[in-house]
Amino acid sequence: MSSISIELSSVTKSFNRRPIFTGICASLTLGSVFAVTGKNGAGKSTLLKIIAGLLAPTEGTVVVSKDGAVVASADIHDHLGFVAPYLNLYDEFTGRENLMILRDIRTQTASDTFVDSLLDRVSLFRRRNDLVRTYSSGMKQRLKYAYALLHSPSVLVLDEPRANLDEEGVAVISELIVEQRQRGVVILGTNEKSDLGLCNEFIDLDTMSTRGIRT
Repeated sequence: MSSISIELSSVTKSFNRRPIFTGICASLTLGSVFAVTGKNGAGKSTLLKIIAGLLAPTEGTVVVSKDGAVVASADIHDHLGFVAPYLNLYDEFTGRENLMILRDIRTQTASDTFVDSLLDRVSLFRRRNDLVRTYSSGMKQRLKYAYALLHSPSVLVLDEPRANLDEEGVAVISELIVEQRQRGVVILGTNEKSDLGLCNEFIDLDTMSTRGIRT
């Protein structure tokens, strides 16, 4: 099994000279499930975007390594899946077509069978040929998980993982998180106690403290 690690060193982010958070440090390795908590506006989504390589920190670094070699910033997306309620889908295509389009854009080798298995995993296989614009918000959220898992990433970053999900959807995602920790790293932006129960460490952006939850 490949090893994966993420090192956050003194990560700071400011907007218009106003600091959102400062000096964040964390070391995540295979099996880590790490939560970022804090009140609205504390910077949870911002920090997750920095870890995912979607935003640059004002100061500090985020280093992703695989099998002991540093992953170039331009290649981080090859190793990372990102899910958030604010990500957009192609409403004019079917759920299956959405995954096929992403696969072709990223020149991935995921087979048609694997695509169908992902749709089944997130309970969308029966609706795979329906246009996404007919999907409920919860179905769209589950399709985003299939998006994120299409390239079997080592790191899964989930912003508000329970957003728009019913009880069945939450159960599916909880299982995916448990499975993902066996092969890599999971990072959650959440304040939900049930989510925190799946984590072994978290950082509270309100107090800027990092500590373990359980071993």
